[in-house]
Amino acid sequence: MKLFKLASLRRLKNDEEGVTVVEYGIALAIAVGVGATIYGSLGDSVFNQLAGATNIMTPDTATVRTVTAAK
Repeated sequence: MKLFKLASLRRLKNDEEGVTVVEYGIALAIAVGVGATIYGSLGDSVFNQLAGATNIMTPDTATVRTVTAAK
């Protein structure tokens, strides 16, 4: 029984599958964090650009000119 326990401990010591899964998990968490930060920053920038374009395209009621059709 003692020999079986020692063999099991040696296998666990040499098994790196768990470590690899943890490393991939950490890499994924970092990638998601960086992606969310970039996406948020880009989203704010696009929103501000569209808001500025909307302000430019919205006519000011004091300067609206009507176009009449030529007869």
